[in-house]
Amino acid sequence: MTAPAQDSALLELRGIVYKYGAISALREVDLSVRKGEAVCVIGPNGAGKTTLARVAGGLYRPAKGKVLIGGEPLPRSPHDVVVQGIGSVLEGRHLFVEQTVTTNLELGCYRSGLDKATVGERLEKIMTLFPVLRERAHQRTSTMSGGEQQMVAIGRALMAEPQILILDEPSMGLAPKITGEVFDALASLRQGGLSILLIEQNAPLAFELADRGYLMRQGAVVVEGSIDELTNDDVVRSAYLGA
Repeated sequence: MTAPAQDSALLELRGIVYKYGAISALREVDLSVRKGEAVCVIGPNGAGKTTLARVAGGLYRPAKGKVLIGGEPLPRSPHDVVVQGIGSVLEGRHLFVEQTVTTNLELGCYRSGLDKATVGERLEKIMTLFPVLRERAHQRTSTMSGGEQQMVAIGRALMAEPQILILDEPSMGLAPKITGEVFDALASLRQGGLSILLIEQNAPLAFELADRGYLMRQGAVVVEGSIDELTNDDVVRSAYLGA
């Protein structure tokens, strides 16, 4: 695995607090992703991982703290967040299931004012990354498997050519073979220089992709470090690596 291209933080969360009423879902969370780096976040259900993904992607506004992209505050408009270079693949995929694969992909850049030729070039890149989508181009996504739908969701986010891709539990509910194909594609994107923030319950799988990682519990980061450091941490080993 190659080292990040630069040391500067592309995405940075500083002292993030997020609450659902009186309940604190995130408690003073600090996290960063450098340019060209893949970072994973692991932890049990209820740890705050999905909330973290939505705050980082600009879908939730924190009660306290800052989210920075390229050193600048994250815009308030979700459209502007995409323009600033953040692509999010949410848990549950959120596709337009009665529309075709191609239509869903095109919606990833529908507000960017691109000409047809550029949209076509981007579609070609996605279908090269996920060849099955070329075969299913005119198929409604409601008739596709969960793994194929996940590929569409990732492809849609990539159509805006983000600087960083945030993925929330991309392996959830997928068969092992499809999971392997999805993560092979993510590894290819990673090698191509795309920054990735991966929220993932499957720690061994996440560790294969990431450079660094964070372990969350009850809304707080309890362990962070390189993948080697996490792999050798007693808490991580006993709870997530079966050692």
